[in-house]
Amino acid sequence: MSGIVYKRVALIGLGLIASSVALALRRAGFEGEVVGTARSAETRKVAGQLGYCTEIVETAQAATKGSDLVILCVPVGAMRAVAEDIVGCLEPGATLTDVGSVKAQVIADLAPIIPDGVHFVPGHPIAGTEHSGPASGFASLFDDRWLLLTPLEDSDPTAVQNLRSFWETLGANVDEIEPEHHDLALAVTSHAPHLIAYTMVGVADDLGRVTASEVINYSAAGFRDFTRIAASDPVMWRDVFLNNKAATLEILGRFTEELFSLQRAIRQGDGPLLEEYFTRTRAIRRGIIDAGQDTAAPNFGRAKTPD
Repeated sequence: MSGIVYKRVALIGLGLIASSVALALRRAGFEGEVVGTARSAETRKVAGQLGYCTEIVETAQAATKGSDLVILCVPVGAMRAVAEDIVGCLEPGATLTDVGSVKAQVIADLAPIIPDGVHFVPGHPIAGTEHSGPASGFASLFDDRWLLLTPLEDSDPTAVQNLRSFWETLGANVDEIEPEHHDLALAVTSHAPHLIAYTMVGVADDLGRVTASEVINYSAAGFRDFTRIAASDPVMWRDVFLNNKAATLEILGRFTEELFSLQRAIRQGDGPLLEEYFTRTRAIRRGIIDAGQDTAAPNFGRAKTPD
């Protein structure tokens, strides 16, 4: 446990990421307190029954008091309101971080209200599933996944290093990145793909010539993966797109240009262009596997459903 200096960790929000943090802390042998809270009484009840937190409290203020690490695990659109609620309870010397997949807007919203003496170090674990809620977490969620920190220009180096060590102890690979660059990169690797998945599933739903039973029964692997992505938390993704407009729209513009190019190649029967394009893009998949970010096993390593 030498990698964690904190004695009391507050989890504000008790969904996939927060529950996984608590379980990963338990796996690592963390001997301090893990205090959780959520807006919903039902969520608090379920989390309490699962027992992965030392204590479940009713308010974010109660969780924050006495904590030396406070992690905001709420949708990006709710972070400003939550931060305003807890700023008076943040302990001098404590570190405040978040797990939002948008960084520039979160910094713009929160940095001006963080009290002097409190270390604000934004972060984003690039790990998740399509599941949400207090029972969705698991201890290995962060193993060999990337955790991106976006420190402010005046962030305390020791506070940044302590947070880095925290996430590394939970299994993550940690890197530091500029907030704007983070948002552009995630628009490519996460945000735009999610929007495209939502769109494809929506097209299938709207297409009257394809019945519901055909969509379900004849789903090939590509469409099944679209539906998996499109099953992600609607509130979280609503806030992602509203708070990362510029980068997402830029990537969608480039996507549209590429799509038009492929559309023209199909119409004109340009087989060489299509083959060259698909060969080039196929190499990206190999790079992801070589980097250890996915498995080369068929069907993404998913176990076959028992007969």
